[in-house]
Amino acid sequence: MQALRENILRTVLSLLGVTIGIFSIIGVYTMVDSLESNIKGSLSSIGTNVIYVQKWPWFFGGGDYPWWRYFRRPEPKYEEFKYLKENLENAQAVAMMDFAGNVSCKKGNNSIEALCQGITYDFTEITEVPIVNGRYFAPQEVESGRNVGILGAEIADALFPSSDPIGQTFKMKGQNITVIGVQERKGKQIADFGGEPDQKVFIPFLSHKRIFSSGEPYGDIVLKGMDNDEGLFELEGEATGLLRTKRGLRPAEEDSFALNRPEAAAAALGQLFGTIRTSGFFIGLFSLLIGGFGIANIMFVSVKERTNIIGIQKSLGAKNFFILFQFLFESIFLCLIGGFFGILLVYILSFLPLGSLDIILSSGNILFGVFIASFIGIISGIIPAWQAARLDPVIAIRSK
Repeated sequence: MQALRENILRTVLSLLGVTIGIFSIIGVYTMVDSLESNIKGSLSSIGTNVIYVQKWPWFFGGGDYPWWRYFRRPEPKYEEFKYLKENLENAQAVAMMDFAGNVSCKKGNNSIEALCQGITYDFTEITEVPIVNGRYFAPQEVESGRNVGILGAEIADALFPSSDPIGQTFKMKGQNITVIGVQERKGKQIADFGGEPDQKVFIPFLSHKRIFSSGEPYGDIVLKGMDNDEGLFELEGEATGLLRTKRGLRPAEEDSFALNRPEAAAAALGQLFGTIRTSGFFIGLFSLLIGGFGIANIMFVSVKERTNIIGIQKSLGAKNFFILFQFLFESIFLCLIGGFFGILLVYILSFLPLGSLDIILSSGNILFGVFIASFIGIISGIIPAWQAARLDPVIAIRSK
């Protein structure tokens, strides 16, 4: 500590490389972990163990696939939803939904833009629709397509700021919608697959199609499978066979629909985040190498300045390993100081507001930072410590 205080500028500059390196690596890991957790949480909010029957796949095939063929695919129809609901044996629930964005909702002088989602009755079995005031749809309301709605928390606050919305009506696309329920407030999320729940209005699927489109009703069909991969694969195969039969596809013809699973999206995102972590590690590693050279320089100078003391210690019976570990510990200690400040910077930055993204410095990342700092300390100090341990005590005592 005395040597560090006497050469404070040299010490600070040497530790700066370790601090920046640990900050870069742990900062990237923390940001990626937080982002991945948020996105996967959003993916889980659209349902677990589910299959989406849609016109477009979430991920295209190889680059040579003629993507324009997707345009010729028909949209999943309400008739096909009813057919699957009646014939699927491996599905816990079958629902249908569709979206209409930026819809103006008005009540008196109050208005707000909302995302209107039409859903069938079983949608609540696909994903949770937490009601804090009022109730969920009745089967009769969904089947007959009545003009009733469930509001997100922000929509309810904007349209009915000082009164209970249950039983009241508001205007949407020229239609009077009666409020029967209000959703629990969920807050903003950085990745909102399907839209922010607080800014949604749920209405029966047939009401949605009557208000926002004409012709045969269509949308996305959602299948809820059993709580295991085997059951989900069986459901996927069964749904494929039934849809091909319903659409009259010949054996040689390719599917005219896509079966999308959120788990596939999560796996693809996991690979992407893994690449980002690896890139961040190697970027930070360059700073750590520079810091390691600085620590090694301090240790070489320290050995030279204390050669006389080393000789005295060895003449009094100090073993080589004692001298070795003495300098090796100093090197590790220096790197841990730099690593501590790097982790501290990440911790401080985690309190900065980044919209709806919550930055969380996990204990795993802290331990990883400590491990990396210790490893750099060992690499930086092993050669100077080895040289100090091999000094001849007589020659060392005579040095000045």
